[in-house]
Amino acid sequence: MMKEFYQIVLWTVFLSLAGCSTTGEVRKLVGADQSALIQLADQYLLQEPVPLTQFFCPRSSGGIHDFYSEGDYWWPDPDNPQGPYIRRDGQSNPENFTAHREAMRDLGRWVAALTAAYKLTRDEKYAHHALRHLQAWFVDEDTRMNPHFLYAQAIQGLVTGRGIGIIDAIHLIEVARSIQELRRLGFLADADFRNLQGWFDQFVTWLTTHPYGIDERDHGNNHSTWWAAQVAVFADLAERPELLHLCRQQFKKLLSQQFNAEGGFPDELSRTKPYNYSLFNLEAYSLLAHIASNEQDNLWTYTGAQGSLQDAWRYMFPFVADKASWPFPPDIEHFSELPIQSCGLLLAGVAYQQKSYLRTWKRLSPDRKSKEIDRTYPLRQPILWFN
Repeated sequence: MMKEFYQIVLWTVFLSLAGCSTTGEVRKLVGADQSALIQLADQYLLQEPVPLTQFFCPRSSGGIHDFYSEGDYWWPDPDNPQGPYIRRDGQSNPENFTAHREAMRDLGRWVAALTAAYKLTRDEKYAHHALRHLQAWFVDEDTRMNPHFLYAQAIQGLVTGRGIGIIDAIHLIEVARSIQELRRLGFLADADFRNLQGWFDQFVTWLTTHPYGIDERDHGNNHSTWWAAQVAVFADLAERPELLHLCRQQFKKLLSQQFNAEGGFPDELSRTKPYNYSLFNLEAYSLLAHIASNEQDNLWTYTGAQGSLQDAWRYMFPFVADKASWPFPPDIEHFSELPIQSCGLLLAGVAYQQKSYLRTWKRLSPDRKSKEIDRTYPLRQPILWFN
C-alpha cells in the first residue's frame, strides 16, 4: 500500500510538471503516440511465441531449456586461432552466439507493447496474446526456460558461463513488470499469475544465492547496479520484501563506492564507451530507486559518502541536453545514436520535479538505431512504470 501511495504521489507530480490534465495528454507524453503504439501492438498480435528452445548452440554446456550467450567483447586470438578468445573492450564480436539473447529481447519488446496496449485500451486481445508468450517462456514444460543463467556470456576456451552474464537478463525486467500490470488490471487469473510469479521467485532466489549471482552483486560498475535493479523488480513481482530491503542496502553501498566528487562514475568513464556506460548505469540506479523506495526509505533523496543520485543526474544531465559539451573522448561505437528517450531520465525528472529533464526527455527520440543500443536499454514502455 505504501508503495502504491508513493507511485501515486510521483504520478501527480509528473502530471503537474508536464502540464497534463487529461488522459490523452498523459498518453502523448509517456506512451508517445497512442495510435503508433496500438499499431505496433497490432503487428505483434501476428507474432507467434519464439521461446529459446527453438535455438541451440553446440558450444553450450547446457540443454535446450538453458539460456546461453557468449561474451560480447571476446574474439579469436590472431596469434593463436585455436586457443582461448581474447578481449577487445567495447568491440562486439558479430560471430558470437546471440540467438537466445535476441529471442529474450523480442519477448520483452512484444510483451511490453502488448501489455501497454491493453493498459490503454482494455482490449483483452492484447493481454491474451501477451499471456501466450509468457506461458511459452515460463510455464509450458516443452518450451519453458530454466530459472537460472548458468551458461550466460561464456568465453570460448575459458569458461562455460559467468556471473556477469546475468546482465543479459535485464530484458526480463519489463516482462516482469507486464505480469504485474496484467494482474493489477484484473486480467491474470490466480493460477496463471502464480505460475508466472513462481518462475521469477525461483530466478530471484538463484540470483541472490548462487555464486554467479554473488559475483555479479560484488562485481562493481554497472553490473552490480543492474544486479540490484533486476533483483528489485523480480522480488517486487515475487512479493519478497526481504529482498527489496537487500536492494535498498545495495543501492546505498554502491552509491558510496561508484561516484566521484563531481557525480561521475570513474569505472564507466574509464571505458571505451564512457558516455553510453554512464547513461546505462544511471538507468539502473533510477529504476532501482523507483522500485525499491518506500515511504520510510526514499532512495531518490538518500545521500551517501560521495553524494546522492540527484548529484549524479546533475552531473550527467548537461551532457544529455547537449552532447557536444561532453568533455571525454567519444565512444568507440554508436556514439552518434545517443542519447535516446530513456526511462531513467523520465523517472528522474518526475522524482526530482525537474521540468528541464522532462522537456529534454520529450524531445529525444525513443528509437534504438542499432542492436547494440537496443540491447543496452531494456525499458521501452514508460507507461508500464506509472499507475
